[in-house]
Amino acid sequence: MMKSNKRIRWLSLTAILIAAACLLNPAAARAEDSWENVGRIVAIGDVHGDYNQFVTLLRQSGLIDEKDDWIGGATHLVQTGDVPDRGPDTRKAMDLLMKLEGQARKSKGYVHALIGNHEAMNVYGDLRYVHAGEYAAFQTPRSEQVRDRAYEEYVRQIKDTRPREQWPDFEAGYRALWEKEYPLGYFEHRQAFSPSGKYGKWIIDHNVIIKINDILFLHGGIGPNYASSTVREINKQAREAFRDFNLLNGGLLVDSEGPLWYRGLANNEDAAEGPHLEAVLKNFGAKRIVIGHTPTAGTVIPRFEGRVLMIDVGLSEAYGRRLACLVVEGGEFYSLHRGEKLPMPADSGPGLLEYLKKAAALDPQPSPLLPLITSLENKLQAVGTGN
Repeated sequence: MMKSNKRIRWLSLTAILIAAACLLNPAAARAEDSWENVGRIVAIGDVHGDYNQFVTLLRQSGLIDEKDDWIGGATHLVQTGDVPDRGPDTRKAMDLLMKLEGQARKSKGYVHALIGNHEAMNVYGDLRYVHAGEYAAFQTPRSEQVRDRAYEEYVRQIKDTRPREQWPDFEAGYRALWEKEYPLGYFEHRQAFSPSGKYGKWIIDHNVIIKINDILFLHGGIGPNYASSTVREINKQAREAFRDFNLLNGGLLVDSEGPLWYRGLANNEDAAEGPHLEAVLKNFGAKRIVIGHTPTAGTVIPRFEGRVLMIDVGLSEAYGRRLACLVVEGGEFYSLHRGEKLPMPADSGPGLLEYLKKAAALDPQPSPLLPLITSLENKLQAVGTGN
């Protein structure tokens, strides 16, 4: 009951603040979403609160120096969402992205921080995956006073809105339980991720999906319900949902077929998903789709002869601290795997097997790619023998 009441209160407050923030910031509705003639792109998947791994990958890809300043020139960095949750250093990673946005533009580069499902969840109040360290990062010398006032207000609301016989027992044990649910830094975290807060406003001002050259970038994927949409329409729907939480139920931000959640491009069999993929590519005028959200076995994985590229490699400690990202240079596609550029294969057979073996050789042993390699070897052997 306590969690339910908390979520309702935050959703109500967030809905009001979102409407005000969007009225005060009409630029959010006019954000850029398509770019042409970009020579170099670096795309990094889910970070999940692991600042150190994120920084390592940015340095390996030549985007930042030892002081964490942009040196990527005109490169476009695409971070496909899910910076928050599951790790302690979300705040540091977002602060770095904010800094790099401005630095990159001065060098005619660009930082695209796309909205993933975990960014959206933090804004609209679904906190199931928030790491304890993320709350602690917002703790200040005044946090105990802030929490004391919040508890007093919580008790006052109960006493003002419920008959006395429905009051809980407000003895010491009850408060201790409440404080465990609301650790120090919690209320500062929620303010910062509200639509008027530093991080909430920043998230809402970004895109869900973008197109660079002939490549679509987004977090999860495009399900059948959105196959005939446009990039502009999808981003518009997302902003409308952030403005009005009445649109959450069944809406784009929570829809399992929506761009933040869809896993069909990552998980469905080629024969079943292929026609849908073809329809999506044709409708959006794209040749490839780059997605995060669904973790791979440990490196960038191509599907559908390279038309879908999965870049959630499990970067964070929560997923094994794997180290790889996608690099596009002069129209050629590479995996930057532990600092080594490996050409992306265009097939799902021998070329993919060779690529995986090269990546596995760069990993600390045993490589997490070994089960996938064994599975693919068995598959190719069965095809070769006609079994």
